Amino acid sequence: MRKNLILGLALSSALAIGSFAVAAQGAPGPGGPGGWGHHGGHHGMMALHGLNLTDAQKASIKQIMKSSFAQNKGQFQALRQQKQAFEAMTPTDPGYQSAAAALAQAEGAATTARVQQMANVRAQIYNVLTPAQQSQLAAQKAKAQARRQQWQQFRAQQKAAGNGQ
Repeated sequence: MRKNLILGLALSSALAIGSFAVAAQGAPGPGGPGGWGHHGGHHGMMALHGLNLTDAQKASIKQIMKSSFAQNKGQFQALRQQKQAFEAMTPTDPGYQSAAAALAQAEGAATTARVQQMANVRAQIYNVLTPAQQSQLAAQKAKAQARRQQWQQFRAQQKAAGNGQ
């Protein structure tokens, strides 16, 4: 039994490490290859699975996503290089503080660009949907919001019950 436990732990560890290794190599992940996840990227597309999209709609949405990623790839690669250069510095290096300030400014600009691009992509995808699909998507969104609110109420009740003891 002990041998089976050790074997199981080793196997699960190998699987976990393997998945991190694949992710670190830039395998497609949330938001596309390279892991620069637009929040609306992969996770936001899950809501579209229940809409019975036509093949033409799927192809159009895929093209919108590819185009969006291609537009921002250079900017995000430059940001990644700037971040790596900063992380290679030590706090005693000359220019460390100015590099930190430049990185913070670049990260802020990248966040602004990412949010604007995500809104643009969502609008383009929304325009691909039929009015019935748009209504269905709105209903799904409302249902998800209601579930989030129920969860928050439950957590608040549990926290209050825990504090009352």
